Amino acid sequence: MDFLNRILLEWELATQIPPDIFTLLLWVLAALVLVRLIMYWSTFARIIFYKITTPRLIDPKPPVSVVIAARDEYLNLYENLPAVLEQDYPDFEVIVVNNDSTDDSAVLLRNFQQQYPHLKVITLEKNLNFFKGKKFPLSLGIRAAKNDILIFTDADCKPASPQWLNHMQSGFTNDTGIVLGVGQYNTGPGLLNRLIRFETFMIAIQYLGLALAGIPYMGVGRNLAYRKSLFLREKGFISHYKIPSGDDDLFVNRAAPNTTVNIRIHPDAHTYSRPASTLKRYLIQKRRHLSTAKHYKPLHKILLATYSTTALLLYLFLAINLALQQFVLLSCFLFVINWLNQLFILKKTAHKLRIKILYVLSPLFEVMLLMLYLVVWTANLFSKPAKWK
Repeated sequence: MDFLNRILLEWELATQIPPDIFTLLLWVLAALVLVRLIMYWSTFARIIFYKITTPRLIDPKPPVSVVIAARDEYLNLYENLPAVLEQDYPDFEVIVVNNDSTDDSAVLLRNFQQQYPHLKVITLEKNLNFFKGKKFPLSLGIRAAKNDILIFTDADCKPASPQWLNHMQSGFTNDTGIVLGVGQYNTGPGLLNRLIRFETFMIAIQYLGLALAGIPYMGVGRNLAYRKSLFLREKGFISHYKIPSGDDDLFVNRAAPNTTVNIRIHPDAHTYSRPASTLKRYLIQKRRHLSTAKHYKPLHKILLATYSTTALLLYLFLAINLALQQFVLLSCFLFVINWLNQLFILKKTAHKLRIKILYVLSPLFEVMLLMLYLVVWTANLFSKPAKWK
């Protein structure tokens, strides 16, 4: 009863007129929680209600082309390429653009060609830097593709099942130009692995949820598909060829308004790769990714900024209220509402996507990611991020 009386007392103080500065701080916190409730239910929750379909294996299927750009990826190609080449699909080719590799990738790919006649290899003897990053080798692979439906992954990625191509191709209808897939990271020991997988999951439900809301803004090159005709109509990567990264998300960002975008989230449609094993490598990777986001369209930048800013301000105003020892119970109550809502939706979406994450610790991971983003953003102000190898 004493606890309830204290809650009622704080509520009476919070509704006093005129409000004081402490009351305003509480209402700002309440507004932030409300905004986050709306964001979660208007975006992420769409995935919960999305109906996953399984493609009929007996239906006639159009031919597809898989395009992979690789540079010094001998070990990854040795481990992952057979899973791509051995997909259970009636008609497909795999194009690997070997871009100025200094390892034994060329020898490995020649050996694979003897075993897999549907493997096509394009070799660049030196790095022709017309485009930055992977855009030039990918452009060569796309133009060499004989099929209209293109499916992309990376050399360090492995399809979740032999039905990967079936699922990704099934996302195309007559008016569909882009299909967004899910690229997961392998489970491993340590806090860094859990943090990376949590962040990857959050990014996935953002771009998948916004795509379902009719606001597609990005995809990941680890698992992405679009039509060659769309690529040519959009003049490829020309609009952003000077930007080293963005062969995946910037192309989707530019082309999505001009076509229909579908998603494929069946567990068999995922790809898996190894996450960064050290904090340094992870930060280098994040520097490239965050340097691309600033080139998104204004609406997309506003939406993404809203996600991160409301999270940052929520924890900031919660900390202020607790430090001032004002409205402590109501502040904690608001935080619990936010956390329970987050817990419910993240648990449901993770189950739908068959992704294992520690959603119970989502507030802790959010704070850690916000701090890391601040470090990365500051570093990008003073120097350019590293280029694709």
